[in-house]
Amino acid sequence: MRPGRVARDAYREALPALSASLVGGLIAGVVLGGMRGALADIPGLLVLVPALLATRGNVYSSLGARVATALHQGMITPRLDTVDDRLVQACAAALANGLLASAFAALAVFVSLSVLPALAAPAPLPGLVVLALVAGTLSGLTLTVVIVTAVLAGYRRGYDPDTLVGPLVTTTGDVFGLLFLLVAVRLTTAVGLLGGA
Repeated sequence: MRPGRVARDAYREALPALSASLVGGLIAGVVLGGMRGALADIPGLLVLVPALLATRGNVYSSLGARVATALHQGMITPRLDTVDDRLVQACAAALANGLLASAFAALAVFVSLSVLPALAAPAPLPGLVVLALVAGTLSGLTLTVVIVTAVLAGYRRGYDPDTLVGPLVTTTGDVFGLLFLLVAVRLTTAVGLLGGA
């Protein structure tokens, strides 16, 4: 295959995904702007946001890479109407890892803000952990469905799933991660686990 054609194919596959990632990043910025009140009212939330978003990217990029590798090796079929045990186990492991990382991030934020004297005292630990777990569960389920569906559908249409995974996880993780974090803030505030937002 000639180098020019390889470059054209790479751009043909990557540009739509990267364009969607750009638009998704702008939407995530709008959602984050709508969280100004919560970021000001809940000590530690601003520190927790990047940790949770990074967790989504790391955990669910690995899921996308596993699914892509399994497709390339013929270990799973690119069909949504059949349940494959390997795929179910990979999705369950990603969700479990995401929740564990979310809880750890909340604990790390609480400890860091408690130990560092120049920073404000953090919100209560149970509230931060519940907030992280609710956001982690909702965004994890959404990311799992979006990634598996898009990678399998893209593979069936002749796209390289490895090209789709990065921008897809970034876009979906940022948009839904922030959206569900806002939902989690409202829920934990409504039940009295965190201060007003």
